[in-house]
Amino acid sequence: MSSTEDPKLPRNTARRHFLGVAAATGARLAAMAAMATAISTSPAKAMGRRWGRGGSGGHGGSGGSGGPGGRGGRGGSGANCFLRGTGILTDCGKKPVEDLSIGDRVALADGSTRPVKWVGRQTFKMSGARWQKDVVPIRVSRHALDGHTPHSDLFLSPGHALYLNGVLIQVKELVNGTTIAPVMPAAEGSIDYFAVMLDTHEVILAEGAAVETFHLKDSNHENFCNFAEYQRLYGEERIVMTPFAPLLGGGWSHLRALLLLSVSPLVPVRDPFGDACETIEAQAREPSL
Repeated sequence: MSSTEDPKLPRNTARRHFLGVAAATGARLAAMAAMATAISTSPAKAMGRRWGRGGSGGHGGSGGSGGPGGRGGRGGSGANCFLRGTGILTDCGKKPVEDLSIGDRVALADGSTRPVKWVGRQTFKMSGARWQKDVVPIRVSRHALDGHTPHSDLFLSPGHALYLNGVLIQVKELVNGTTIAPVMPAAEGSIDYFAVMLDTHEVILAEGAAVETFHLKDSNHENFCNFAEYQRLYGEERIVMTPFAPLLGGGWSHLRALLLLSVSPLVPVRDPFGDACETIEAQAREPSL
C-alpha cells in the first residue's frame, strides 16, 4: 500500500464499521418484521387445526373447590399442574403424582434426580351448566409429541408447559383438536390437580415427556388448598425461581422470546414453537400413535 493511501485508512475503517452496524441493525429490524409475519401466518395456524385453543388461562377460573383460583401464575395462566394418576419418574421408578411425598427424588431430564420440596393440591368441581374451560385438563395422547413420547396419555392443566426444542411451551398452545385436546370430565366428577415443586424451576419426566415443575413466584402457592402446609414448612420464605428455559407461545410474547433466542442479527432466528407444531402435526397424520 502506498504512503498516499495511508491517510484514508482510518476513514475507510470507520466507514466499514458504520456500514457494518447499519447492516446489522437493518438485519435485526428485518428479522423482527419477518418474525412478526411468521407469527401471524405460523405453521400452527396454516395447518388447518385448532391450535392453541385448549384454554384461556391455566386453571384459575371459577368452579374450584380447592383454593383461591386466579391469583398468581404466569400472566393469569394459573399454576402448572398434573392430573391425578400422572406417572412421574423417580429414582425408584414411576410413581403416581398424588403419591409423591416431600423428599422423594424425581428424575430430571438430564438424568439426575432432585428431592421434592412440596406437592400442591387443587380440586375443582363443575359450577353451573358446564366446566370452566380454564380448568379442563388437556390430554397429550400417547406418542403425540414425536412418535415416542409420551409413553402413555399425559393429562396436564392448560397452563402447564412442556419442554420442547429447548424452550417451554404451554400445552394449551399445542392443542390441535385431535392428538392434543381438552377432555371434559363427567358433570358429577371432580378434577384433582397436583403441582410438584423442587428447590428450583426444573423439567421432570411425566409419562416419559419432559414437563416443567411448579414455578413458584409471588404468592401463587396460595392457589392450592394445602397452601397452609407450605407456610408451615417454609413460613414467609420468599423464593425467587429463575425460569428453566424461555417460555414461548403465540403473539408478541412469542416474538420477544424469539428475539432473546437470537444470538446474532445476521443469523436467522429459529422458531422452536413452530417447529414443535410441525412435528406434532406430522405425527398426527401417522396411521396410529
